[in-house]
Amino acid sequence: MDLDDIEELIESNLEDADATVTHARDKHDDDHLAATVISPAFDGVPLVQQHQQVYDALGDHMTTDIHALELSTYTPEEHDEYEG
Repeated sequence: MDLDDIEELIESNLEDADATVTHARDKHDDDHLAATVISPAFDGVPLVQQHQQVYDALGDHMTTDIHALELSTYTPEEHDEYEG
């Protein structure tokens, strides 16, 4: 599955999300991906539930097209502090 398609799925299914998806290991390892997702939907939500929201946004692709996904999730405010 194309990285841009994965970003689009997340962004279109999660409130005001900004997603960046990369290869976690190297550019030729299509099975292991990493995603940074920023969304106000994460505000006040525990980390496990934030990750579940991303998995829900990806739907069946998590079991058919994506083998492993490392997630970093932030609210916009958290991301601003992280980038600080």
